[in-house]
Amino acid sequence: MREIHGLAVHAAGAHLLPYKYDPGDLAQSDVEVQISHCGICHSDVHLIDNDWGMSKYPFIPGHEIVGTVTAVGTGVQNLTIGERVGIGWQADSCGVCEWCRKGEEHLCAKAQPTCVGRHGGYADSVRVNWRFAIPVPAALESENVAPLLCGGITVYAPIRNHGVRPASRVGVIGIGGLGHIGLQFAKAFGAEVTAFSTSKSKESEARALGAHHFVNTRETGAMKKLAGSFDFLLSTVNADQDWGGYINALRPKGTFCLVGVPPSPMALQAFPLVGGQKSLSGSPTGSPADIAEMLDVAARHGVKAVTERFAMDKANEAVAKVKKNQVRYRAVLANS
Repeated sequence: MREIHGLAVHAAGAHLLPYKYDPGDLAQSDVEVQISHCGICHSDVHLIDNDWGMSKYPFIPGHEIVGTVTAVGTGVQNLTIGERVGIGWQADSCGVCEWCRKGEEHLCAKAQPTCVGRHGGYADSVRVNWRFAIPVPAALESENVAPLLCGGITVYAPIRNHGVRPASRVGVIGIGGLGHIGLQFAKAFGAEVTAFSTSKSKESEARALGAHHFVNTRETGAMKKLAGSFDFLLSTVNADQDWGGYINALRPKGTFCLVGVPPSPMALQAFPLVGGQKSLSGSPTGSPADIAEMLDVAARHGVKAVTERFAMDKANEAVAKVKKNQVRYRAVLANS
């Protein structure tokens, strides 16, 4: 019997414990991937604690996976044994709905997350539908690329889909696990980039990552000075903000996009949106095609996550540091 070994959580908020399971026969459309690295995303923390009410225990978390294909189903196309691939939030989709046919599988109503109702990447191996195992360019280091597979695509997709270009004035709100990657991609698109943070200590790092300007949002009046300044604002934070101030900071036809989820309902005046023909939007992760494109852009423009590495058996220590926001900027588990 072939067993996969990993670290599972057995109840909401519990510690990860050694766990093994029999994955059964390899499905025709699946690949098995031997995991070398797996990033720890804040979504893993939410799933471990069942903050979203969708966790089914026991389960092995992890959905920022890099590894090597070790087995392929009979229906697998374009992937071979020994190939390095990356796997993100999604492991499968229906393949036949309107969104799947458009190549926007991440919007499929039957989308299958990698570690919801199945076991993820805090393990030695994982299985997914081959369409969601994306070849990783040789120029990218596995440790630095792992967080791009969820955190990276979460910021890349809206930057690309909202048409950011060299003429754009872009602001990235929150310079953490998502924001530090967002700065790099916004710079790669040629935009003029501003970093927004409550931490003055992050200014030098933000500039090194691609920000041309830095705004300390704790400074009185900082937002008012920026009225009418931005074409695109990307909010990566999971905290309540001065939403009206950010809407006012948009230029006419500007877009404010949420990828972080604040805890409280957003209260906004409609007139600034109507009068300036401004837009408020949200964005999840991205399709397999989006991820493949993002990895190519990262390889050609030197975009990488800033990481702190932990051995796989130190996953509890790593998760605890992520919960306390003590990692700058992304924790990655390694099997080697």
